[in-house]
Amino acid sequence: MITRRMLLSGIAASAAAAGTGLALGGRAQASTSQALTSAETLPLTVANKTGQFGNASIWLYIVGNADNQQVRVTPDGKLAPVALSDNGADGFADYAIPLAGNGDTKLTLPRMSGRIYVALGAKLKFKVVADGAGKAALQYPAGWVSGDPNYQVMHDCAEFTFNASGMFCNTTMVDMFSVPLAIRLTGAKDQTTGTLEDGARAKVFSDLRAVEAFKPLVIGDDLRVVAPGHGLGAGLFPQDYFASYIDRVWDTYGSKDLKVTTNAGTFTGRVSGGRLSFTGPATVAFDKPSTKDVLFCDGALAAPNDGTTGPVAAILGAGFNRTTLHDTAAQPTTDPAAFYGEQITHHYAKAMHAATADGKAYGFAFDDVADFASYIQDTAPTGITLTLTPF
Repeated sequence: MITRRMLLSGIAASAAAAGTGLALGGRAQASTSQALTSAETLPLTVANKTGQFGNASIWLYIVGNADNQQVRVTPDGKLAPVALSDNGADGFADYAIPLAGNGDTKLTLPRMSGRIYVALGAKLKFKVVADGAGKAALQYPAGWVSGDPNYQVMHDCAEFTFNASGMFCNTTMVDMFSVPLAIRLTGAKDQTTGTLEDGARAKVFSDLRAVEAFKPLVIGDDLRVVAPGHGLGAGLFPQDYFASYIDRVWDTYGSKDLKVTTNAGTFTGRVSGGRLSFTGPATVAFDKPSTKDVLFCDGALAAPNDGTTGPVAAILGAGFNRTTLHDTAAQPTTDPAAFYGEQITHHYAKAMHAATADGKAYGFAFDDVADFASYIQDTAPTGITLTLTPF
């Protein structure tokens, strides 16, 4: 089993304590119940296929969590705990791993859970701070915050957990999208995800500029596009964007049943007293969500890892973001042709899915419902390749 939205759980806690505002996407966290087949290290290849940036102007950062502490990977593939003393005279820690002079870069990835960042044209500035418990923790780049020291740097990341159970990884657009990345994972199978169609990066920006509410999310001269949830906090996206659709859903299921099927069974729900209440394998209920709740899949749509409320919340969150919930009373909807058909819909996620060769993307936190996320896993991995694909 994969525990939904548990990727980087250790650094999420540390980051929150350090006040970084780190937002995590993906689900690449394995439970320890799987067979222990994974090696201690994994060959990592980084391939620069951008066509616009040479290896000398690209830097790599591998940061995350191991053994309940914040760590980074050194150029020789070793884990090193982050430390306040890592901050230089400018106040930032230089954890950059340069790419090879030419061709592919070969590295060694130790067991950890974290992110692989790429920075193009300039280095990223990480800062080590003391968290609420006095432990060293990293402040991560926040490309959706105009005052962040990395705001003007082109960068992006992939997420992973590599442990005794295997490799679990994804490309993510949950926070933002800038650099097209693809992951290839070899082992028991040969899998690739995240690859964009030719010209798709430019099309993402043009598609979103064509939708009035989403146009302000495009930053600079196609430097990046910020996810609408983060746009809320920055004043770039309407606070009530989904309000009319949420009202329609609540009105509809005040007079008929909504059925949600999970691994635990089928839940039957009705709106009564302002709450969407379900009976079935368990009794669960949800307050009427806000636009923020829908975009972050949190608040009224928070999904605890309990096997009942959590899975129902995830399916509801996917139905709201894909705008299938109003018209389809049996969820989850699994036909992508039915997704994003409303005028008021998650146009950001729609653009991301349209951009990828396999139709999979992490456009919002519950995009893994019905397996539409750019996520792959292998319990016996032999290698991983991160490719910066053509712009």
